[in-house]
Amino acid sequence: MTTSTRGTRVPAVLVLEDGRTFRGRAYGAVGETFGEAVFSTGMTGYQETLTDPSYHRQVVVMTAPHVGNTGVNDEDPESGKIWVAGYVVRDPARIPSNWRSRRTLDEELAAQGVVGISGVDTRALTRHLRERGAMRVGIFSGDAVADDAALLAKVQAAPQMKGADLAAEVATTEPYVVPAIGEKKFTVAAVDLGIKGMTPHRMAERGIEVHVLPATATADDVYAVNPDGVFFSNGPGDPATADGPVSVMRAVLERRTPLFGICFGNQILGRALGFGTYKLKYGHRGINQPVQDRTTGKVEVTAHNHGFAVDAPLDTVSDTPYGRAEVSHVCLNDNVVEGLQLLDQPAFSVQYHPEAAAGPHDAAYLFDRFVSLMEAERA
Repeated sequence: MTTSTRGTRVPAVLVLEDGRTFRGRAYGAVGETFGEAVFSTGMTGYQETLTDPSYHRQVVVMTAPHVGNTGVNDEDPESGKIWVAGYVVRDPARIPSNWRSRRTLDEELAAQGVVGISGVDTRALTRHLRERGAMRVGIFSGDAVADDAALLAKVQAAPQMKGADLAAEVATTEPYVVPAIGEKKFTVAAVDLGIKGMTPHRMAERGIEVHVLPATATADDVYAVNPDGVFFSNGPGDPATADGPVSVMRAVLERRTPLFGICFGNQILGRALGFGTYKLKYGHRGINQPVQDRTTGKVEVTAHNHGFAVDAPLDTVSDTPYGRAEVSHVCLNDNVVEGLQLLDQPAFSVQYHPEAAAGPHDAAYLFDRFVSLMEAERA
């Protein structure tokens, strides 16, 4: 049960599963919510973050102190709704200022029933998560507030992210088509594991007609659209649960169709090749993460949202059932695998978000690389 906080100062409390508690004021809807506490280091792009399906069942802590400055518009959402389970900010803007703004962030959160909290020390909370790791959390406000022991028990009873199979909960249930912009050059089957709206748009800009398919799509569904290439999107949850998409990707690899994966798609490729995956201590989230493209030596500033990673050797070429594979991209902060590529057939993936929504455009070339693979295959 949720209600709006607009114009009020309703007390709220945030309780982590290890017992650490932060008190503040309700922001957005009043009520209670549970999820995995994670932090995002982006100073801008909060609207794209909120509407990214990969944040399903996560409570996002914004490290930037001022949030909501530009309000909410109708052009920037990456999907049809806010997906975060909860929202934590330090100093919400009292009056948004932007010519595209249609309403305040507080109003948007309340309208969509998203329970948040403001006025908390997000720096201290972020440091705690960096030291202890991402963990379950609850936000309580209004009538949901009770004694700390009772709230902690509720948090500890909430489901964990490890082992969570969530892609089908956020993906489309029916196929749809994003037409090519201008002349159509290629057809791509995109398996929606939690796709962001900007991703098929980036492909459409390059003359690609994108057939977006549900997360439950089979290999037969993929090839029914007669694709020149196959794409696997970002998405939420534990890749260890994604046996269906892994099976589909293996079928694509067997047919040697040009393949591109982003984020969850990178983890699916890792599993398809025989690598394992593991949960990061606190993950990568934000629009300022440095990644090196080992194929060029170039360092890119990139947008991330992932709590799991592929366990592949960084400095050796691996033999897989589909030919040789290597790590193509690596995070310079912690050496986490950020990309894979096959050397004997046209398939590659990256762990981050090259569609730049929100985020820098350093990695836009990856969509061109996908086009090049399809051009070479056609030739």
